[in-house]
Amino acid sequence: MRNLILAAASVAAMALVGPAEAQSPIVIKFSHVVAADTPKGKAAEKFKELAEKYTNGKVKVEVYPNSTLYKDKEELEALQLGAVQMLAPSNSKFGPIGIKEFEVFDLPYILPDLKTLRKVTDGPLGAKLLKLLDKKGMTGLAYWDNGFKQMSANKKLIAPSDYKGLKFRIQSSKVLEAQFRTLGAIPQVMAFSDVYQALQTGVVDGQENTWSNMYTQKMHEVQKYATVTNHGYIGYVVVVNKKFWDGLPSDIRDELSKAMKEATDFGNSQSAKENQEALEEIKKSGKTEIITLTPEQNEAMRQALMPVYKEVASRVGQPLIDEFLKETGRSPMN
Repeated sequence: MRNLILAAASVAAMALVGPAEAQSPIVIKFSHVVAADTPKGKAAEKFKELAEKYTNGKVKVEVYPNSTLYKDKEELEALQLGAVQMLAPSNSKFGPIGIKEFEVFDLPYILPDLKTLRKVTDGPLGAKLLKLLDKKGMTGLAYWDNGFKQMSANKKLIAPSDYKGLKFRIQSSKVLEAQFRTLGAIPQVMAFSDVYQALQTGVVDGQENTWSNMYTQKMHEVQKYATVTNHGYIGYVVVVNKKFWDGLPSDIRDELSKAMKEATDFGNSQSAKENQEALEEIKKSGKTEIITLTPEQNEAMRQALMPVYKEVASRVGQPLIDEFLKETGRSPMN
């Protein structure tokens, strides 16, 4: 696969250094792994629309959803090699390539609501995290929401003990591994595009995701129960190949930055709305029973997961966790 990525990068590089007199548009291949009708998919299409409009056609954006070009594990390598110019990977994806700090977003119950999230991502702490991407040949452009995660399985999940022995699909994140092991479950890293079949065939028993992801990927059709936990957050970082970005004419880069800001506002405004709509559609389908925890049951889950903070502190960085908690106005124990 690496050889195929290198070949694609070579072709992309040749396309970018064509003769100036040809006046060919600058091509941005924007690859992502979720469906086109998700908040991320719609934000990517909005960026395409605005980027082409604001640059008067000098830039052409090609959007590739649903792992059309690359699966989860391949996409960041493809971006670093220049085979694609833009991605929107989830925060969890950066840990495996050595930027473990982004896994702070995976800590259970660290973000109480979207207002607090915006305070983090739109402030100095969010900018500080984006700057860490430079050393990996990437430039971070924006934070896009997916939403808060819920738990699902073919067993009712109410108490922490209900998770014991179940196999859960996770993204590649040491924090998420620790989360499920703390519950006595068995975490299994798996590409997003493979989750439906894994649930259908019993390779895994359950998963955690937002309502919109569960609905668009039809996970609710192969899960008997889903519990409203809002225990974690899924978000994306829009990244661009740094060499490509820095090499753009400054006026083009400014217009693309403007398009990205507007696409970000659009996509993030859609996220909460579409998650609510997806939940209603899942309820209507009658295929998954939705379980709502009592305040006491929810607190029992939160307390059961607090040891994760201590376990991953050496990986994510205790100072960063403390800074994050200060910014969100929370502590892991209250």
